[in-house]
Amino acid sequence: MTQHSVSIRDLSLNFGNVKVLEHLDLDIAQGEFIVLLGPSGCGKSTLLNCIAGLLDVSDGQIFIGGKNVTWEEPKDRGIGMVFQSYALYPQMTVERNLSFGLRVAGMKKDEIERRVARAAEILQIQPLLNRKPVELSGGQRQRVAIGRALVRDVDVFLFDEPLSNLDAKLRSDLRVEIKRLHQRLKNTMIYVTHDQIEALTLADRIAIMKNGVIQQLSDPHTIYNKPVNLYVAGFIGSPSMNFLQGTLDGTTFTAEDGTVIPVGTYQFTTPVTGATKAVLGVRPEHVVLGDEVARMPYSTEVEIEIVEPMGSDTLAWTKIAGQAVTFRVDSDVHLEVGQKLRIGFDPARGSIFNKETTNRV
Repeated sequence: MTQHSVSIRDLSLNFGNVKVLEHLDLDIAQGEFIVLLGPSGCGKSTLLNCIAGLLDVSDGQIFIGGKNVTWEEPKDRGIGMVFQSYALYPQMTVERNLSFGLRVAGMKKDEIERRVARAAEILQIQPLLNRKPVELSGGQRQRVAIGRALVRDVDVFLFDEPLSNLDAKLRSDLRVEIKRLHQRLKNTMIYVTHDQIEALTLADRIAIMKNGVIQQLSDPHTIYNKPVNLYVAGFIGSPSMNFLQGTLDGTTFTAEDGTVIPVGTYQFTTPVTGATKAVLGVRPEHVVLGDEVARMPYSTEVEIEIVEPMGSDTLAWTKIAGQAVTFRVDSDVHLEVGQKLRIGFDPARGSIFNKETTNRV
């Protein structure tokens, strides 16, 4: 049996009559990087705070390293936590911020020095040790906050949206640093974010949450290419997946305006009997033009309505079967508003959902 670093069993949390988490189960393997992803209010930070011991659960159990810690104090759970707000002591130097928790715990001086030196070396903050937080940039402060979790030398690190206060360039740099940190330390990391790029780039597995329930828990490739329902499909991907409304009958999808799209190449997860209201989803980058169109099971002539140059590529807006569709092309492909051209796609790379249940078929 795999050694689980963190196990959550039938966890529920209510604030009064409001159910925030309901009967939630989650197993996280030793050394795994799990990202909890979802919009504001989906319960991801609440779940993290339950694991940390900052919130008392209403029902269920939490195990860390095989030990039931459901009612343990945060300091006794073997976790290090990094918050969005850094939470540094302004009057203390970086070195004192890093060592404060260890000094309070009564650790020996030479052991404290060894741990602080190691954390400073890993995070490349040695030159900052004598500065105070006010003298640091946002990125440097966040490194110190991560360092404060690192010195605890624990098995599990919890990150609560640690990069959301930083500008785009810095976020991207620190994201790489966190990935490097995980590869070096091989500790279990649980990371909360609403940023799908962070989730896709960092995670071994992503848990996509909605209303306190995990909708899908899988690796980034599966989440992106085989979303389990309409919610996951619409949430992951930027620009988001195109959705065509219609009816599915056997291997034929008929859009609302009568346009017929053959979907014989699609791999169904469940057999569909009779005509069923359905939604056909296609990612913008899976729509092709030019020579490739001839090889696609479905193609149609369209007119370009909007062109958005994005630097490395270009997004174009048009309509298929009377419904808005965007597609992505290389930036060296020149498109103009009003231009007519033929585009196509292979439903094998798409996703089909039952309109009523919203689940993948």
